[in-house]
Amino acid sequence: MIIFQNEHTTVFQSALYQTVSVFIETDQAVFLTDPAWLPAEVEEIRKFVHGRRKGRALYIIFTHSDFDHIIGYKAFEDAIIIASREFAERQDKEKPLMQIKEFDTRNYITRNYEIAYPKVDIMIHKDSQRLCIGEASLIFYKAPGHTHDGLFTIVEPYGIFIAGDYLSDAEFPFVEGDYEDYIKTMIKAKNLLEENEINLLLPGHGSPETSKQNMLNRVRESHEYLLALKRGGPDPEELSKTYKFFEGLKGMHEYNLKMAK
Repeated sequence: MIIFQNEHTTVFQSALYQTVSVFIETDQAVFLTDPAWLPAEVEEIRKFVHGRRKGRALYIIFTHSDFDHIIGYKAFEDAIIIASREFAERQDKEKPLMQIKEFDTRNYITRNYEIAYPKVDIMIHKDSQRLCIGEASLIFYKAPGHTHDGLFTIVEPYGIFIAGDYLSDAEFPFVEGDYEDYIKTMIKAKNLLEENEINLLLPGHGSPETSKQNMLNRVRESHEYLLALKRGGPDPEELSKTYKFFEGLKGMHEYNLKMAK
């Protein structure tokens, strides 16, 4: 369902894990991130994009290759795909596809499109790589830590920061890539927020944020959580106060503690 909308941006949030898909409309192109989750939700996004596209090119930015973020790929057959080099060169591409198939089988779900790993058309090799289309300029930054293939995107002149699975208000950091990389990515996020005119932060799960101070607070909370892991913390009781769904995330917290050792 749509949870946020302004002149250029529409934010969809899935009923599952508050997964976020973002539609951005510019003068010469439209952009979409991580179309997800359930078939009816993907179809809602597809119909919305079709109605607003008006002949413009469609680009899909994949923030990383977790299965829940690539699950809607083939519902948009003529999209131009943007992702990191690490995403494109992932060695075990079958793993997320098997996870999608297992999820669908377990939940009796059928889809009217093929399940496939995204074929990348525009590969992001380095920080500050740009894609300029009409009035819009997209600036990309590598964001490893949660996974090895994460990507930040800043969309100018609108001041949009697409964060992928970072800076969520719904969940603490999930360290499934590398602990030290995650800390460096949080420092990078802080610098990007301080050095750019960011008006809208869009995480991969949870809620959008329009307050710069609250954006920086999310960075601080994530950074403090990561540092506390090295000390055997933070206290689960405190986490349960901060994160509404902590009871369902205890296993991930235990995994993070192991990753930080």
